[in-house]
Amino acid sequence: AEPVERARDARVQTAAAAAGVEAHALSGHCLFDTEAALAACDKRPPRNMKGLEKLASKLGPVGSPLPPPRSLPPLPKGVREGAQMPTLKELGHDAKPSGKAAFGVVGGETAGLARLKAMMNRDGGAWARGFEKPKTKSTTFDSDPATTILSPYVAVGCVSARTFHDALIKCYAGGSHASPPGSLLGQLYFREMAYLHGRVQGAAFAASPSPVCADIPWDDPATDAAARAKLEAWEHGKTGYPLIDAAMRQLREQGFMHHLARHAVACFLTRGDLWLSWTHGAAVFERDLLDADWALNNFNWLWLAGVAPWSAPYFRVYSPIPNHKSSALNVDDADGAFVDRFVPELKGLPAKYKYAPWTAPLADLNKARVKLGETYPRPVVDHKVQSAANIAKFKAAAQRNKALAASLSGCAAASKKRKGAPLY
Repeated sequence: AEPVERARDARVQTAAAAAGVEAHALSGHCLFDTEAALAACDKRPPRNMKGLEKLASKLGPVGSPLPPPRSLPPLPKGVREGAQMPTLKELGHDAKPSGKAAFGVVGGETAGLARLKAMMNRDGGAWARGFEKPKTKSTTFDSDPATTILSPYVAVGCVSARTFHDALIKCYAGGSHASPPGSLLGQLYFREMAYLHGRVQGAAFAASPSPVCADIPWDDPATDAAARAKLEAWEHGKTGYPLIDAAMRQLREQGFMHHLARHAVACFLTRGDLWLSWTHGAAVFERDLLDADWALNNFNWLWLAGVAPWSAPYFRVYSPIPNHKSSALNVDDADGAFVDRFVPELKGLPAKYKYAPWTAPLADLNKARVKLGETYPRPVVDHKVQSAANIAKFKAAAQRNKALAASLSGCAAASKKRKGAPLY
């Protein structure tokens, strides 16, 4: 789906043809052939799970993965055996990663297939069959993960989507199982949806505004020093909201963030609190996530910023101060272990203040050696005040966009009636 990758493939095919080499581009990164899926939906990809399920039924069963070849042809002349893989530095990355990947993840197909097998066999298959992503805990870190942690392998092709699907369907055959959208099958279907939209939109899928992104007058860090400071605070986990800061620091250190934590930080950056464009957040995720995937990254940021046709209502804003008993973000961390791990400067505070240190009595702050504004920042914005103001601004922008669309529609209709008369 990514334009850069499609352009690369076109260059390879052109170079191969010039060298007299026959080259074929095959569709193997998704469950369904992308071109066939787009033809079946008239290049109007589904915007919800029911639509995707309907499309999937029209396309028929997902193809089984092909077995590995029994042998490989000899290398072309001039290509020496034992050639070394390029180094991280040669690929444009830091030679020494800053930290260890989350949950002991290591790269490669062998490790990916082993993890897939382990996840499908967990609790005799019952875990995978009963998996519902919205119910998983968002504040896991060094202990047993709440999700499969297969997304990094799928993102780079170490485990193909069809291999995942094949193993999952076999697991589902062992008993009753959850259904989309929350199930593991639902997660694979969401991926298909993102790829179809990315394929149709091309480079515009990463732009704001676009055919699938409402025109919202976000603050601009390029011209506004205050906006730039807010973006930097968000990126480096220094917003003064421990939930947001712990999640962003986990991302930077481990390359991982639970999907509900992604909801929290995305909402906070955009319509919830900081009023900054989702494109800034997407760039940070693209750089730091182990499972960074261009189509999925843009699809999800568009959704969470409230600007896409598939977005939830813009006025449903997540609170960065979680209620551990009934949090929509499934924080479930009354002891503050997640904060202790990634925001250690608050470790000495009583647990009930760790997600809102500004509410702690001065005596507790002093005992924990926390000095707000110095050892840990004060909240960069007042959530209650700012979220209300942002909802009002978003509503006004949506109304302007609706009025403009109606005006343009009227102009188009008038133009048709005038049968080609010039417009000035």
